[in-house]
Amino acid sequence: MAKLTVTDLQLKGKTVLMRVDFNVPQDTNLKITDDTRIRATLPTIKYILENGVTKLILMSHLGRPDGKIVAKYSLKPIAVKLQELLGQPVLFLNDCVGANIKNDIAAAKERIVLLENLRFHAEEEANDAGFAKQLASLADIFVNDAFGTAHRAHASTEGVTHYLKSAAGFLLEKEIEYLGSAVANPERPFVVILGGAKVSDKIGVIENLLPKCDAIIIGGGMAYTFLKAQGKAIGNSKLEKDKLDLAKSILDKAKQLKKDILLPIDNLIVETIDAGAKTELVGENIPDGKIAVDIGPKTIAFFEEKLKTAKTIVWNGPLGIFEMDPFSKGTQEIAKFISGLKAVSIIGGGDTAAAVAKFNLEDKMTHISTGGGASLEFLEGKILPGIAALTDK
Repeated sequence: MAKLTVTDLQLKGKTVLMRVDFNVPQDTNLKITDDTRIRATLPTIKYILENGVTKLILMSHLGRPDGKIVAKYSLKPIAVKLQELLGQPVLFLNDCVGANIKNDIAAAKERIVLLENLRFHAEEEANDAGFAKQLASLADIFVNDAFGTAHRAHASTEGVTHYLKSAAGFLLEKEIEYLGSAVANPERPFVVILGGAKVSDKIGVIENLLPKCDAIIIGGGMAYTFLKAQGKAIGNSKLEKDKLDLAKSILDKAKQLKKDILLPIDNLIVETIDAGAKTELVGENIPDGKIAVDIGPKTIAFFEEKLKTAKTIVWNGPLGIFEMDPFSKGTQEIAKFISGLKAVSIIGGGDTAAAVAKFNLEDKMTHISTGGGASLEFLEGKILPGIAALTDK
């Protein structure tokens, strides 16, 4: 990677400002229900602390407060969790800029400081130069370890880099290494699995990866627009009518490029999407009034046959409504199968990461991306502003 990383920095005696992604799910009592994103930043935090910094100032957003102070989006509970995970004190401050914040940081006995939600200020998402300058004035060096926001040019991701030497943390470096090499230089055969509800979310990924991969497996809600484009009956299954021509052209382009596109050959169907609904297995054609909610056993075997020789697998989007147990078998079986392969397996964030976690297979995958939208844009071949802005080596 041609950008500075945290190991390139002289940290001794310095104050470091670090962008993290602590945008974690919480229940109604503000209890954190999944601390994966917090744990993912610990290696970089520990490395910085072990290398003699005076202070480490962490900043993040949480939720969408739209530039206003919203109590339920305070990072205070995250400070408590972080303190528990690190086993050392974390000072939480009730804002992220201003004279008081500067003074509190200077006076702090704690080496770790967590600032309040950046998005309580509208200037954060507007990438306001004045706001970025205020954040940068808190430290000597900037480290970005928030891949989940690297696709946004915000004050805390892109703006601060204009005022401070900037480097990638370990998490960001790993994301760039895995997602980048998968796209630029994959070990072959390279198979892409795309799922999720909508074709429209994945158009960029298909267009970028179709010439580069050896096959694309399509499941989830988006598969039914492709099946319809092939003239199959899809009942009341998910359909993006305005994307039928696009689906046809993608299928044609795959033929020209001699790339396989694999679609479901049997489906689990219901009348209404409800975990208690009566299910039935049908082939490629779905009867009127029925909705496909998962792939069937023949499809699972068909997909596994293609995957078993793969050397690189990139998976973005579940293959059924995995959140409901009766409709989760396709996603679970494919995840389990991939976890037993010797291939490099890259899971592209969001729902796919949640599915892999639900089935307790996280440690069996090579890399699970921490950014849903960011990993999609990366796989689309887009330049991510948060990465592009870092200091070149």
